[in-house]
Amino acid sequence: MFSKACTYGIKATLFITKESQKGNRVGLTEIAKHIDSPAAFTAKILQQLKHHQIILTVKGPLGGYEIKKRQIARIKLKDIVSAIDGDSVYVGCGLYFNHCNEKKPCPIHNQFKLIRNQLKIMLETSSLLDLSNDIENGLTFLKR
Repeated sequence: MFSKACTYGIKATLFITKESQKGNRVGLTEIAKHIDSPAAFTAKILQQLKHHQIILTVKGPLGGYEIKKRQIARIKLKDIVSAIDGDSVYVGCGLYFNHCNEKKPCPIHNQFKLIRNQLKIMLETSSLLDLSNDIENGLTFLKR
């Protein structure tokens, strides 16, 4: 459903969130290692997230990536998905047909439309704060 880049972007953002809540900045190598992603690929993803003002970078010996604490509750999963994958997750055909639409639906069009709508609601209502709290409380896991 999400691209590989988007999946890594979500993981990276959640890791940065968790560390930012502790007052820490994290470097590229640490992020890439934690999300099991090649460093060069991770750097490109982080650039997109920075460009969309989801994460910040600070240069220097104490630098790294961070998210300001006051922003953590405001950033939703939809912001990350939009920054990396655009809106394709909301409009694409479940079978990847080029001309699937309401007038000429694919065999799973109506069922997939329901799933897409539920996904949109989940992405719009899930904040980094909520997800990070679940990780911190041991209810969910970022890495196994």
